[in-house]
Amino acid sequence: MKIILLQDVKNLGDEGHVVEVKNGYGRNFLIPNKMGRLATPNAIRAWEEERRQSARKLARKKGDAENLAKEIESLELVITAKVGEENRIFGSVTSQDIAKALAGHGIEIDRKQIQLDEDIRTLGVYSATIKVHSEVSCQVKVRVDSESEPVNAS
Repeated sequence: MKIILLQDVKNLGDEGHVVEVKNGYGRNFLIPNKMGRLATPNAIRAWEEERRQSARKLARKKGDAENLAKEIESLELVITAKVGEENRIFGSVTSQDIAKALAGHGIEIDRKQIQLDEDIRTLGVYSATIKVHSEVSCQVKVRVDSESEPVNAS
């Protein structure tokens, strides 16, 4: 019996390969567990068409992610924070704060996609890495400004 593998199967083959298996193994294990599909000529053509459409969709998503990355890299995010002596921030600027600043520019990014290169605890200009796609990431400048005058501890 010939089967098109719908996913990688250990000791048998990789996704998309057409393999020859015993009738019972294919009928009782691979097909019911959605690990394989009977390899008829129509099924093979349908599988190849699904793969082509999937590849086009992935390429389109990657292109959209690259455009978004260019847009993000052109931005400089300004975040204001309360500061104390020596321009130290009360708390720190987090990926959540950066996500909110990006949302202010109309860009929705999950905070889990943002990676800070260093802890932001003082005023200044920093860099953050944003992973917009599994293959596309970009850098954004983050400028931290004072909300008001520094507070003196007396």
